[in-house]
Amino acid sequence: MVDPKVVELGIYNGIPHLLIPVVTDPRKAAGALNWAVQEMVNRYKLFADRGVRDIKGYNALLTKNGETELLPQIVIIIDELADLMMVAPNDVEDAICRLAQMARAAGMHLVIATQRPSVDVITGVIKANIPSRIAFSVSSQVDSRTIIDMAGAEKLLGKGDMLFYPVGASKPIRVKGAFVSDGEVERVVEYIKSQGNAEYNEDIIEEINSERESRDSDPGDNDELLPQAIELVVDAGQASVSLIQRKFKVGYARAARIVDQMEARGIVGPFEGSKPRQVLITKQQLQEMNMKSSE
Repeated sequence: MVDPKVVELGIYNGIPHLLIPVVTDPRKAAGALNWAVQEMVNRYKLFADRGVRDIKGYNALLTKNGETELLPQIVIIIDELADLMMVAPNDVEDAICRLAQMARAAGMHLVIATQRPSVDVITGVIKANIPSRIAFSVSSQVDSRTIIDMAGAEKLLGKGDMLFYPVGASKPIRVKGAFVSDGEVERVVEYIKSQGNAEYNEDIIEEINSERESRDSDPGDNDELLPQAIELVVDAGQASVSLIQRKFKVGYARAARIVDQMEARGIVGPFEGSKPRQVLITKQQLQEMNMKSSE
């Protein structure tokens, strides 16, 4: 659970279903999303090793073989996307798009909410990769179109009145959401807590914290792999975090930092959503740069 507003999801801390405590720091939230991307990639490697296509087939195979370490379903809930997009827009957009595109078969699902449905928050890339959407009452047709690609949400009555646009539907369905009071939520949460203790995954917490520290470190300290990474992207004609990860076998945080350092040097262009970054120099220019630096 990711709650940049701090006060919305904190009540769920301590329930036994959580992998980690509710994340309230937007920078740590970007790290949590990057962990989710890496977990998704690792799950697909497990599927490939076992010759299965999705989590259902993987768990069925393990059960058939008498193995008990089944993969759990993971739901990632983000309460306010706007705050994350202000702090780390590139990383958040990239992670959300990768998860929305590929994570379902790996047993990982996204629930994302925002009170500000503007195009700088719900970008075209994010919207294209989230097929099922819900619109509550909004103030204008523009906001309605941002969410569900058509007018209508501006006419909703509020108090749980919503338009649900599921994947595959030709038009939204008008639905009434039930009101749940704070007292009811507290009673349900207390009951769930009484059924078992929370056992947070310390490895995930440590990875998220270390990524936050690496992001906050001095950007002037160039990575030792930077020269090799520059040669790699110039030869490839494009640059991406995943390319750096794959070739140098490093984590997401370090690969992203290397790409940021290349952008700061004018080697690669800015972030363009799901597209690889454009390489701005030629091989000849790189050779000239290397000759000047060696003089």
